[in-house]
Amino acid sequence: MSNENIINKTILFVKAKLENAEGGHDWFHIERVFKNVVAIADNEVCDVTVVKLGALLHDIADSKFHNGDETIGPKIAREFLESEKIDEETIQHVIHIIENISFKGGNVQKQFSSKELDIVQDADRLDAIGAIGIARAFNYGGFKNRPLYNPQIAPNLHMSKEEYKNSEAPTINHFYEKLLLLKDKMTTETGKQIAKERHQYMEGFLSQFYAEWDGEN
Repeated sequence: MSNENIINKTILFVKAKLENAEGGHDWFHIERVFKNVVAIADNEVCDVTVVKLGALLHDIADSKFHNGDETIGPKIAREFLESEKIDEETIQHVIHIIENISFKGGNVQKQFSSKELDIVQDADRLDAIGAIGIARAFNYGGFKNRPLYNPQIAPNLHMSKEEYKNSEAPTINHFYEKLLLLKDKMTTETGKQIAKERHQYMEGFLSQFYAEWDGEN
């Protein structure tokens, strides 16, 4: 099977699988991350097939929507790739990307490293910042019925993986606990350049948000 063929089949599989997904983790999120990896990979020496498959399958079963179970996504991805007769080395690399891409509070050491993981991780993180990142944060906050903001609840910058996973803090706190930290966690030059502009946009949004919250018309 040609590389283009397997990518197209994977797109159809993911679209069907995520048909009823939450708005910030749906097919359109995958599509945006896919576009980001293509842009980043153009400037990197990498296995483009692994990068594209990693981007398409990285959120096939986000643990947030499966009671925190981090094994479901890799399992679904492996079953699909095996059914398409993909070689074991490629499958393992894609699985490692899925297992290690998540932020998890930012305090967890990656168990695996590769240029391909760096590219997919940067691409995914770019979709968590800027205008889209703001929209996704509040969409998920609404999905979980979290308050927009509570001045009496300070952000927690030292959460464990479990605390991060179970946090019910206001959505604005998420900017300080994750979104504003991502710019400095980018590893590719393309990712760093795009992140800089999106980071500035979020800072402007927060300034406007606080001004409106405090009635500074």
